[in-house]
Amino acid sequence: MTKSELHLFLEEKVEQYNNPQFIESDPIQIPHLFTSKEDIEIAGFLTATIAWGNRKMIIQNAHKMMALMGNTPFDFVMSHTENDIERLENFVHRTFNSVDFTSFIKGLQHIYKNHHGLENVFTLHQEDHSLQQSIHQFKKLFFEIDHPSRTQKHISDPLNNSAAKRINMYLRWMIRQDNKGVDLGIWKNIAPAKLSCPLDVHSGNVARKLGLLTRTQNDAKALSELDANLRIFDATDPVKYDFALFGLGVFEGF
Repeated sequence: MTKSELHLFLEEKVEQYNNPQFIESDPIQIPHLFTSKEDIEIAGFLTATIAWGNRKMIIQNAHKMMALMGNTPFDFVMSHTENDIERLENFVHRTFNSVDFTSFIKGLQHIYKNHHGLENVFTLHQEDHSLQQSIHQFKKLFFEIDHPSRTQKHISDPLNNSAAKRINMYLRWMIRQDNKGVDLGIWKNIAPAKLSCPLDVHSGNVARKLGLLTRTQNDAKALSELDANLRIFDATDPVKYDFALFGLGVFEGF
C-alpha cells in the first residue's frame, strides 16, 4: 500500500470499530457503568490495571472488583475501613492479588487526598508532545506511601523502556472525546494529540505488517516509532488508530 492507501485503510478500520458495539466485548464497559467523574476514573484505572490475558476474564474480574467496592469505587477509596479491606482478601487476577488490590486502594486514596486526584497528577506533569513523563511521575507519587514492593510491577514506567500498554490505554479512555460513544473523554486539560498508542502483541504485529513499526520488541522505543508514524496521519488524534490496529489483530487475525 502507498502512504495514502494505508491512511485510507486505517481510517476505514477506525470507523468500523470505534462505535458503541465495541464496548460490549471490551473492558472499557466497566467505567461506562458509572456517571460521576471520580467513579469513572477509578473504575477505569483499576480495570486497565488488570487488562492483560483473556478479555472475558478481565471483564469478569473487573466486575468483581467493582462489586467488592459496593459499586461505589470513589466512596470506597476515600472512606473504606479495615473491615471493608478484608472483603478483598480472595481477589485475584493472574498475578494481581488482594495484596496488590489493597495497595492500589490506598495509593488511590493518597492521590485524591494529597495530590488533588488522578487528572491533576497527569495534567501537572504532561510534556508538549507526550504523557510518558506523566506516567513516570504518577507512578512515583502513587508509591510514595508504604506499599509492598511486589505491587510496583503493576504500574509500568515508560522511562524504564516499557511500552506501558495498560496505562496508555487508560489515558486514551479518559482523554479522547470524539462523540462516538467509546472513549469517555472526561479529562479536559490534556490534548488527545499527546496520547500514545496502547502497544501490545496484537497492535505491534499489525503495525509491523503495515510498515508502521520496524522495531521487533514492544517497548518504549517501539512505541515512540509507532507514535511518530501515526501522527503523520493525524497529529491531533493519533491514538484513534488503536481501534484499527486492535480490531485488525484481535477480531480479524490480520
